[in-house]
Amino acid sequence: MSPRTGTGSSTAARVIAVVADIMAFIIILWIVMYLLDANPGNGLVQWVQDSARWLAGWSHDLFTFDEAWARVVTGYGLAAAVYLLIGHALAGRVRRL
Repeated sequence: MSPRTGTGSSTAARVIAVVADIMAFIIILWIVMYLLDANPGNGLVQWVQDSARWLAGWSHDLFTFDEAWARVVTGYGLAAAVYLLIGHALAGRVRRL
């Protein structure tokens, strides 16, 4: 019997990709909630906003557009895109090990 090689790195790559997807999903969910004017008094909306702000702390006020919606979409959208890009690139690299 030949040993199965690469299964550990494949599992690790899958975990990395899923974590990146979840992080991006939370940020994108906040963008959608903001654009749809979700109730800020709702506990779920507050949790999503707090989580997205923490995840995108480095980028949420990076751009200074006049319109608030444009700042939210670009700042938080950039963070989501970076998490997806880096997460999946890292997962692909781990998978090849």
